[in-house]
Amino acid sequence: MNRMQLMSVAFLFMGVGMLSAQTEPTKEASPWTREGYAGLKLTQVSLTNWAAGGDNSVAFDLQGAYQANYKKGKHLWNNRLELAYGLNKTGEDGVRKANDKIYLNSNYGYSIAKSWYASAFATFQTQFSPGYDYKVNKDISVSEFMSPAYLTTGLGFTYEPNKIFTVVLSPASWRGMFVLNDRLSDEGAYGVDPGKHLLSSFGANLKGEVRYEFMKNMTVYSRLDLYSDYLDKPQNVDVNWEVQINMAINKWFSTTLTTNLMYDDDVKIAQKDGTKGPRVQFKEILGVGLQFNF
Repeated sequence: MNRMQLMSVAFLFMGVGMLSAQTEPTKEASPWTREGYAGLKLTQVSLTNWAAGGDNSVAFDLQGAYQANYKKGKHLWNNRLELAYGLNKTGEDGVRKANDKIYLNSNYGYSIAKSWYASAFATFQTQFSPGYDYKVNKDISVSEFMSPAYLTTGLGFTYEPNKIFTVVLSPASWRGMFVLNDRLSDEGAYGVDPGKHLLSSFGANLKGEVRYEFMKNMTVYSRLDLYSDYLDKPQNVDVNWEVQINMAINKWFSTTLTTNLMYDDDVKIAQKDGTKGPRVQFKEILGVGLQFNF
């Protein structure tokens, strides 16, 4: 990622915070509830004649999230945006990407019973820049912007008894996996037919979300997505489970822990022995640094 792209990512994070900060409070109770954060985590290690060994390293990680929910009368509208980008450099390995995410979800519901809503949702997820599997080949990318990209839409029901817990059940859901990069498309990456740019499926989607402050200045957000394709191996359920724990140190500094567990039966992951197949994927990021809450 060049300098201009890095600046664009940084300005995007700053813009989310400024738009929220400029929202003027109204005298009447607003049907909107908004919250979010933007943070920068930095790590640097410098070693000179260090007998125990090791490598110099520097890393940064930008993360941000913004939630805007509307609830009035029979109407419910929940929206969430998540952005993340991180790079690190260790020794002579060069700069490598460590974190990269664009996530947007919107869910509208109309009340049909206490805590129950007839609903429709749309979720989009992709990344900013190319990704590499450095253990296999550090010169050829295995992912790009919009390769893959996931778009999921569905109709069903939302259960929201309080502000802590939400479940969205969509027995009629369409999911499109886009691979717009021609080389990756020709390779049949991420389950698309070679030369095609879209893998389309129809199935059921279940999303569960928890937002809870379990200690003062310590909050957790957890999201679990389950998807089953009616037409192709419905017993092989795709899983995407993410947990974000935010621990505020003071007004400007915080510690964040993010974990992400994924399983997608259509994604074949290459191993050192040359074999490919679906695998459980796991990512964990722990950082301490500046954070602006809004």
